[in-house]
Amino acid sequence: MKNLGNLMKQAQQMQTKMAEMQAKLGDLEVTGAAGGGMLQVTLNGKFELKKIKIDKGLVDPEDVEVLEDLILAAFNDAKVKAEAAMQEEMAKVTGGLNLPPGMKLPF
Repeated sequence: MKNLGNLMKQAQQMQTKMAEMQAKLGDLEVTGAAGGGMLQVTLNGKFELKKIKIDKGLVDPEDVEVLEDLILAAFNDAKVKAEAAMQEEMAKVTGGLNLPPGMKLPF
């Protein structure tokens, strides 16, 4: 039973760390870019879009599709960076504990 008590204590500590990490994710900001940096989007760690920066040279009313594609590319770039940052933070919280495939901790 001693091991069960330790396990419960570790679970509570991990839960506290997870709550702290979730709060930090709102403050984390990553920027994705496309078009050689002429279009940038900034997301927080919760994948909320915080900012879009578009170079005036990209704005062509006759070719909106290019701008749309660049926005998608920049967003996806930022999303990959945010996911990597989340994984890094998760590794800190779990102490490198490898979870089984398909098992995710709540965010």
